[in-house]
Amino acid sequence: MQEKSIAVIGAGSWGTTLAILLAKKGHHVTMWEYNPEQLAKLQADRSNEIYLPGAAFPEKLSVTGDQKEAVSGADFIVTAVPSHVTRGVCESLKDLVEPQQIVINVSKGIENDSLKRMSEVIEETIEISADRISSLYGPSHAEEVSRGIPTAIVAASTSLETARTVRDLFLTETFRVYSSTDIVGVELGGSLKNVVAIAAGICDGAGFGDNTKAALLTRALVEVTRLGVAMGAQQETFAGLSGVGDLIVTCMSKHSRNRHVGEEIGRGKSLQAVLDEMVMVAEGVRTTKSVHQLFQKTGVEMPIAEQVYQALFEGKSPHDAVVDLMTRDAKEEN
Repeated sequence: MQEKSIAVIGAGSWGTTLAILLAKKGHHVTMWEYNPEQLAKLQADRSNEIYLPGAAFPEKLSVTGDQKEAVSGADFIVTAVPSHVTRGVCESLKDLVEPQQIVINVSKGIENDSLKRMSEVIEETIEISADRISSLYGPSHAEEVSRGIPTAIVAASTSLETARTVRDLFLTETFRVYSSTDIVGVELGGSLKNVVAIAAGICDGAGFGDNTKAALLTRALVEVTRLGVAMGAQQETFAGLSGVGDLIVTCMSKHSRNRHVGEEIGRGKSLQAVLDEMVMVAEGVRTTKSVHQLFQKTGVEMPIAEQVYQALFEGKSPHDAVVDLMTRDAKEEN
């Protein structure tokens, strides 16, 4: 792909990682940071020592605090802010985005109350056609991608042409990208797995074993798939990178923020105490609220997600949550 101009909205660990990757490919990248103090530090250090220490900025990566400067003339706009601020940031972009630009969402989450996926929030706020929106999801920790560790993810859009264009934009010899038109399934898989990661962390923190985690991941995948299909996703998507792939990496990795939250809860800490100690955002906490609303609205049975909700927001002990799961009525597996 010939050189493109790309705006990356958000300078967290993932936004920074993707900005570096694209600039190393030879594209001109402008990354937007909202905090003036952090902006000055990024510009002076030419690296992001808070969120991605040691990863130097390539020559073709610049940083700005001006959204118009970042977005004007860009071929692609990557939205890489936390899911709970995506709506507000996109509202500020509304009058800056042109119809021919492609917006690429990399934030994982389901908005509380509206229960919209991130591509739906973007479409609604920026008022851009759905076929110009893509989501890039999959098992991909920033800490590893930034070091060139082989990674595979998926670019999804309602338009196969858009999905393939985004795929080609990001492809490198260490960053393999597939394309998909099931943006519903890709976004749900990549968002709901964060809730499961909290459950996996709770198991670790409470001292449960490999048997417990294996059972948890297997049955949680059933729940995620069940809800996804009820919401219009394709079942096979959940056997792919944004489904079981993302589930594995987030539930097993030392890099996982959501697993960390669960682990601390499993050790007896309160949710607020855990969040107060964190620098980065654990998307699964807010997504757990959305999932609770979703299975109440749809009637889809999600016992694991329900126990995570009770452990986070109702003070239920991990031991009692597991007992309740293990003593449910016996049934056939499928």
